[in-house]
This record gives sequence, structure tokens and C-alpha cells, in this order.
Amino acid sequence: MFLIFFGVWIVFNGAFTAEIAVFGLVISAAMYFFICKFMNYSIHKDIAYGKRGLRIIQYMCVLVWEIVKANFVVIKLITSSRYDLEPALIRFKTDLKTKQARVILANSITLTPGTITVALEEDEYVVHCLDKELAEGMNHSKFVELLEKLERM
Repeated sequence: MFLIFFGVWIVFNGAFTAEIAVFGLVISAAMYFFICKFMNYSIHKDIAYGKRGLRIIQYMCVLVWEIVKANFVVIKLITSSRYDLEPALIRFKTDLKTKQARVILANSITLTPGTITVALEEDEYVVHCLDKELAEGMNHSKFVELLEKLERM
């Protein structure tokens, strides 16, 4: 939160000099002390938010990487004339506890080319895959692992 206060101070000033930086540090520290003292805020909350933010960024990077990899797999499947596609409709369950995590997993599956989440009921997913090879290991994917870590935080 302190860094956010300081960043806003610098942006609103429109320039960066030593005087502005020192004064911004003092003002930011005073505001941070105020919210810690009177608004039930603590540095432990900042650390927890920071860790959670890093996990979310990690999840987003994994999602983008999986989308890129899946694009190449789907292109290979479509352009290969010697390979017959075998679409599959699979069901699997996860141990995700929160509804938000289950919905994020469903959306991540749908965003990944070659797969689409057809239904989500409680902890059971129904996913359509362009080919049965795309369905392998879906219930123990990197998405599930990272979402479980996020839930534990």
C-alpha cells in the first residue's frame, strides 16, 4: 500500500525530482501509518496481498503459455491429413473449494484452444475436446494446481 501511495504521488506531480521524492516518501509514510493505526490495516496484509498477487500473475503467465501451446497443437491436428480427429466429451471432478476458483478453471479450459467447458455443476466438469489426446490429465493440470495454491492463501 505504501508503494501505491508513493506511485500515485509521483504520477500526480508529473515530475520526479529529489525534493518531490523525499516529500512523497514522507507523505506516503504518514498515510500508511494512518491506515495502519486507524483502519485496522497491517503490513502482514500487504505481504499477503503481495503473495496472492504474485500467484495470480503466475497463473496468468501459465494460462497464456498453455494457450500458445494449444494453438500449435490444434494447428497441427487440423493441418495433418494423416491423423483422424477423435472428439471426446469427458467428465472430471476437482478438489477446488471456492466457486470462484471453479469458474476460473472452467473459463481457463474454454480459453485454451481445442477444449470447451460444456457444463459445471458443483465440482464436476463436462469438457468437450477436439481430440482425445487433449483430454489427458485435465483434472490434474497446472491450472488446478495453481488454483489450489491460491485457495490455500
